[in-house]
Amino acid sequence: MTPRPSIAFAKFAAPKKGSAFVFAAEGGGLGEQAKACDPAGALARAFPVADFSGKFASSVEVLAPEGASVDRLVAIGVGKVANLDDQAWLKLGGAVSATLRKATEVAVILDLPELQQDGRQAASLAAGILLRSYSFDKYKTRKDRDDNHSDAKGAEAKKAEPPKPVKVTIHCADPAAAKKAFADEGAVIDGVLLARDLVNEPANALGPVEFAERAKQLEALGVEVEILTEKEMKKLGMGSLLGVAQGSPRGARMAIMQWKGGKAKDAPLAFIGKGVTFDTGGNSMKPASGMEDMKGDMGGAAAVTGLIHALAARKAKANVVGVIGLVENAVDGYAQRPGDIVTSMSGQTIEVLNTDAEGRLVLADALWYTNDRFKPKFMVNLATLTGAIMVALGQHYAGLFSNNDELATRLADAGQSTQERLWRMPLGAEYDKLIDSKNADMKNIGGRYGGAIIAAQFLQRFVKDTPWAHLDIAGTAMGAPASEINQSWGSGFGVRLLDRLVRDNYEG
Repeated sequence: MTPRPSIAFAKFAAPKKGSAFVFAAEGGGLGEQAKACDPAGALARAFPVADFSGKFASSVEVLAPEGASVDRLVAIGVGKVANLDDQAWLKLGGAVSATLRKATEVAVILDLPELQQDGRQAASLAAGILLRSYSFDKYKTRKDRDDNHSDAKGAEAKKAEPPKPVKVTIHCADPAAAKKAFADEGAVIDGVLLARDLVNEPANALGPVEFAERAKQLEALGVEVEILTEKEMKKLGMGSLLGVAQGSPRGARMAIMQWKGGKAKDAPLAFIGKGVTFDTGGNSMKPASGMEDMKGDMGGAAAVTGLIHALAARKAKANVVGVIGLVENAVDGYAQRPGDIVTSMSGQTIEVLNTDAEGRLVLADALWYTNDRFKPKFMVNLATLTGAIMVALGQHYAGLFSNNDELATRLADAGQSTQERLWRMPLGAEYDKLIDSKNADMKNIGGRYGGAIIAAQFLQRFVKDTPWAHLDIAGTAMGAPASEINQSWGSGFGVRLLDRLVRDNYEG
């Protein structure tokens, strides 16, 4: 795979080689340290020619600038300095990464008129560079064909040489403060990249057993990890989850990840993820077109795993449990049929009218198990649950459903802070009655309308009175629009959001 850039922080110094990046305020204003990188004023001459005015995330570059020791000088616009916050610097890091090209050594000069630095700007800049530079290419073994050397039979693609990581040094006013701030920021970025890796993996390489093994690796960070097998889940009465898995030869698993960073007496914060490693729809089969995307139907479980990684890596001062239900929804002679009735761990019975409404069946047992065993302060579940949420919100917001206003507000605030945004959707008795069944305690689908709401109502029947929120991330976890900090099909949505929720409200 393409190696991630290496990040270092240093005092201001004129770079001696490679590429140098400087920042320009609206109107083209450069800081004194930035001007020192360009003694002949090549950028100042280039700005009007390129119609560069310092607009946010715009760029202009000069190759082999006269009088400079670097081979490339790039200016990135920041807009108005007064408007720069952590998220702006994160995006500016993405802008730097987008223009790295084939550079192997890069100096980023963090200097602007009237900019008061405290280390956080450099840390956010570094985080943005890492997020934007992510590329899932582990299965690519050859370079593109070289058309200039092809013959009549077609040229053999050349074996790819192992790429070298680009070395990025961020020159700032206080490198020690930047390094300290980045220690936490980098841990969260690692969690995001882990979630992206999991979502991007093909289903033949990442089934329930393999996913559980990836979760087990978090023990290296001090996380306590248990893996429940089908036999153990059957003893616990998880008929809802196991019904989804019965059509696949790949056994179901449940991973329980505990990070104990708080006081022993403190109830844990609980995060639960849907982990359907591939979803054919079962006997209610999906159309063939686009089914390949269903390798990402475990985006909720990926986010929970990435979150636990982030919290453990930065030594969060909180007790947190992550529970992920891992199944493959496949089709064979043993697969669940429409009309089957299963008994969940709660004892409630469910009439399965559509086998493609399977994620809620997995979460039903995972939520009940988590609540029953851990008695958490709250539960937040994440799931790529419904296409209906994309009809309602598109792909720029995830759906938020909750039985607790305080938790919902804190989640929404964390979403605004990280730009992993949430929009609260309704719950109510009128919707709940739509899943009443004549043949069982409930059915797993309602009518044609309000599909995302009905799915949330279903889940609410398995949380009792515990404060709970359901995040429907179907539109944001996979195939979401590219952004300044993500060019990957799997976005890692939810890791930064939930880390901020914990950091701002539940630590210390």
